[in-house]
Amino acid sequence: MIVIKYISCVILGYLLGSIPCGVIVAKRFAHLNVLELGSRSTGTTNVLRTAGRKAAIVVFAADLLKGVLAVVFARIIMGISYLEVGIFGFGPPFGLVLAGLAAMVGHNWSVFLKFRGGRGVTTYFGGMMALSPIAALLGGELFLISVFTTKFVSLGSLVAVVGTYAVMILLTVNGWPLEYLLYALVGAVIIVVMHRGNITRLLAGSERRLGDKAEELRELNPGEGEG
Repeated sequence: MIVIKYISCVILGYLLGSIPCGVIVAKRFAHLNVLELGSRSTGTTNVLRTAGRKAAIVVFAADLLKGVLAVVFARIIMGISYLEVGIFGFGPPFGLVLAGLAAMVGHNWSVFLKFRGGRGVTTYFGGMMALSPIAALLGGELFLISVFTTKFVSLGSLVAVVGTYAVMILLTVNGWPLEYLLYALVGAVIIVVMHRGNITRLLAGSERRLGDKAEELRELNPGEGEG
């Protein structure tokens, strides 16, 4: 029975994550296909650069909500409350982790976009908000500080997910479910892998900064940028 619940969490999370919010919103606001512009990513950063600030705000909220809803619906499927604290043993909290990670996978490799998508950062933090709001909040603060000081969204994303993982380690020591730490770790690994091109450009000093005009990014090779 619990295996069926796990499978349900994965399927629901993946389908939620697969909703191509960036593509839908960019077409609605600016009549553009973000899969053909800039970094070819469906994430907030590419939408900001190609379709504008209003579209980017909507995409950010929608991608965040995908992660939140995946975990919230998984709680309903698994039949657990926000007050329940588990231990690592592949119990009910593991279903929440599966749903959150599946939403990230859906966002990055959407079945509706022939397995294309974004980088998973916003959806990751949506899932983390539903699992551990304090970890998500601190991670978000690290992101804002990093981006504000460096203007590199990719660097901010990497700092944020690593910082969130560190926070979850501290929370786990103080009794939070180890399953949530697993979410933080696997999610961070996925995001780092998705940003490997950005890491290379950061080290080479050729990474694009926040505020670069969309026109300057239309000829970038697929995979550049964030989201």
